[in-house]
Amino acid sequence: MDDATPLTVDLRAEFEDSGVREVLDELDRELIGLAPVKSRIRETAALLLVERARASLGLGHETPTLHMSFTGNPGTGKTTVALKMAGLLHRLGYVRKGHLVSVTRDDLVGQYIGHTAPKTKEVLKKAMGGVLFIDEAYYLYRPDNERDYGQEAIEILLQVMENNRDDLVVILAGYADRMESFFRSNPGFRSRIAHHIEFPDYTDDELGRIAGHMLDAQGYRLTPEAEAAMDEYVTARRGQPHFANARSIRNALDRARLRQANRLFSADLGPLTADQLSTIEAEDIRASRVFQGGLAHERAGAAP
Repeated sequence: MDDATPLTVDLRAEFEDSGVREVLDELDRELIGLAPVKSRIRETAALLLVERARASLGLGHETPTLHMSFTGNPGTGKTTVALKMAGLLHRLGYVRKGHLVSVTRDDLVGQYIGHTAPKTKEVLKKAMGGVLFIDEAYYLYRPDNERDYGQEAIEILLQVMENNRDDLVVILAGYADRMESFFRSNPGFRSRIAHHIEFPDYTDDELGRIAGHMLDAQGYRLTPEAEAAMDEYVTARRGQPHFANARSIRNALDRARLRQANRLFSADLGPLTADQLSTIEAEDIRASRVFQGGLAHERAGAAP
């Protein structure tokens, strides 16, 4: 052992000095619920802290495999957690830059011969030193189309994931059942991914809290009657097609704000107070077609 090698490491001090606590606190503060996900992130941080401590003491170590799979329904915070993970890995020295590059199949796969490799390599170049997040990764593999070029992108990704794992972390994301089928068809990915994290759906109570958090950030509030209407909306919307957890709640609030603006403008109330401009009434929520029964669901961008 070199004379400069320390004899002990204070893991708690390493934790505080690295800034990891700040990232974990942001995760708790910015994301409601997701207890099992947050627990896995903390466990991963502990593993990386110990590996870094072992290296500082001159113990045998190697860069752990950090490629990940995030599975769950839309709107459960996968992209946000990937961004926090990029920051955590950077603070611990496992990636150089700590940025997140988020892509889908269209960013990687070309439509004609010779187009896919340059696209995939360009994305990988941008992601080096950080985290590459591939949403709905299973769309890369389309065995029913013999003219599809997704397999070329897969082969390039697998090579880079193996050869550059000390400079790039890849996170594959999507529905759990489709990701399982994807891994069965592409065992090279499964063997390179050590961390599988499942994102649960939010409960009705958590979605209500998420709605309040979103409105606070925008400077709006619900009346007590509107809060009750929002609770009913969450329960009804969850049972309809294309429900996307927090994303559906965000869309609902955007439409409620649109209805509130139309209500205030149409009423011609004269000068308005800040409270009037910031208050969403029950009627702004209940005008949703989710309550009307005429449509099975509301789509993003639909008329109010």
